[in-house]
Amino acid sequence: MAKATASYTDDEFVAAIRRGDDRALAQLYRLHLPMVSHYVLQNSGTEDDARDVYQEGVMVFYEKVRDNSLELSCQIKTYLYAVCRRLWLKRLAEKTRFGTRLDDHEPFLETGAEADLEEAEERDRRFATMNEAMERLGEPCRSLLEGFYLLDKSMQQLTADFGYTNADNAKNQKYKCLVRLKKLFFTQYQESET
Repeated sequence: MAKATASYTDDEFVAAIRRGDDRALAQLYRLHLPMVSHYVLQNSGTEDDARDVYQEGVMVFYEKVRDNSLELSCQIKTYLYAVCRRLWLKRLAEKTRFGTRLDDHEPFLETGAEADLEEAEERDRRFATMNEAMERLGEPCRSLLEGFYLLDKSMQQLTADFGYTNADNAKNQKYKCLVRLKKLFFTQYQESET
């Protein structure tokens, strides 16, 4: 006899995702994909487009749930539909398949999803800018900062790894590298806004 799939309420989905329950996330993913797929297919998209847009929408939802910043004032289904609809309309506008701007489309339900999506896009832009700044930083600064901030290496480990005479010299070099990184980041960030 096949095992029955657990069915969750919206509150149970949120609680299960916060606990890291991958089964709940997988079920949520399967549950609302047909709705988004239908919308995208009816609006000049393909199945692949629908899956891409839905994947992005679910990731926005997932990140908001995991960092406890989701304020759900509607059903999850409505939230995901609004996020995915916004993403698809934005893609269409970028592809210029239609001569209209995104703003010209009728207003849709206020779910808070639009602000969440914009916040996620801004965070992605900052990460991309930081990644670019790290690439431009060069060695040994990049490895030194990655060692300290990403790999959680101690100053003693970094002193040995980079051949500094003592931990104070390594700390001083890390500070100089961090100042250079911040300068690169903010220069690129401001350039990308214009």
